[in-house]
Amino acid sequence: MKQTTAFGAALALSMSVGLGATDPTTVSGDYVEVRTAEVFTGPCMLGQEADTLGREAILAWRVSRGSVEGVALDGLAVVAVVAADRNLGMQALGAPAPSVIKSVVMVDDRANPRQQAALLKMARSLSAGLIDDVVQLRSVPISFHRQDADIQVSAGEASLDVTTQFTHSPVCGAMQWFDPLSATTKPELGLARGNAWSGNALNTQWTQTDRKSSFVGTFSYGK
Repeated sequence: MKQTTAFGAALALSMSVGLGATDPTTVSGDYVEVRTAEVFTGPCMLGQEADTLGREAILAWRVSRGSVEGVALDGLAVVAVVAADRNLGMQALGAPAPSVIKSVVMVDDRANPRQQAALLKMARSLSAGLIDDVVQLRSVPISFHRQDADIQVSAGEASLDVTTQFTHSPVCGAMQWFDPLSATTKPELGLARGNAWSGNALNTQWTQTDRKSSFVGTFSYGK
């Protein structure tokens, strides 16, 4: 595992003129997120989790092809682990939005510094401010596998195992309450067979199994 030593420099590079604003930007790939609260559930469970869970999430992107402002990203991945002071989705239902959201971002260790900065820039833009407050930026090996209905991701202390092949039972009024945290195309609900974070940078850790707390889709970023 490689630790990015120039954290501030990498953040600056992601917004610098070194990624020329006139160069083409067109990227597509796979996206998955898992939260610590269910996104498909009944109103009773939603109410129970609203104040105690759902403050954390893992978001992962893998580029199939494309470049960000001239920097090729084919096959590379980036993973963000976020933690907030309130449920990340309840503001869509009228509750106060989180006032603090911190994140750890892990970029593919196969990426060079310009690619790492481009991956960070892409993830920050797609997540619409969710990962603006990056407390740790690291370069790590990232495993991202998607086959048919199944997707598995591991990066540093973060891991998830999701399937979109499960029964969306409407028992007890269960329904989809939230939308994905990042811009995505044709998102599907996912059952998170596993969802874990054991790092120390966010002052929270979790391990969960068999929860309807995920979205799986594709993404497109660029002009």
